[in-house]
Amino acid sequence: MAYGILFLRVVVGLLLFAHGAQKLFGWFGGHGPRGTAGFFGSLGFRREHALPMAFMAGLSEAAGLLFALGFLTPFAALAMASVMVVAVGTVHWRNGLWSTNGGYEFNLVLWAVAVAVAASGPGRFSLDGALGWVENLSGAWWGVGVLVVSLAGGALVLMLREPQLPAEDTDAALTREREQQRRRQTIVN
Repeated sequence: MAYGILFLRVVVGLLLFAHGAQKLFGWFGGHGPRGTAGFFGSLGFRREHALPMAFMAGLSEAAGLLFALGFLTPFAALAMASVMVVAVGTVHWRNGLWSTNGGYEFNLVLWAVAVAVAASGPGRFSLDGALGWVENLSGAWWGVGVLVVSLAGGALVLMLREPQLPAEDTDAALTREREQQRRRQTIVN
């Protein structure tokens, strides 16, 4: 069993780390923090939240490196699971389950892996195991904790979004945003 968990952790963790590195550093064909922030803005996150959100999403995905190493495994799993909840809520839910239609199938699998490994533990071949932490950092309650906190935390992040406007209302939204900026400047001056 230890070899299977090791294989699972390394493959999933390194792939998610690489995905985070795309957001954080622009590696592997990614767009870096600014490009990711622009994308997040298009998803309805306010401009002032988009760059911090891009950074947090990148860090959460980069926690895949900790997951692959089996270090602080339930905390790495929580970061990974939370970002998957947000990805489903912002991008994939409206497309249905199947990945072939842009759905949340793949995100659900990654979320389930994170929850399952938090519950079962990282296995013998892990830094948590080498440090003697596996007994304290794994078990059913850790899995339940990752499940519940990732759903609740993801829901809180999704509440930062503005309602999505139909395409024809985009000009009205830009006009409203400019008017709000003018009012803020008037108040400051």
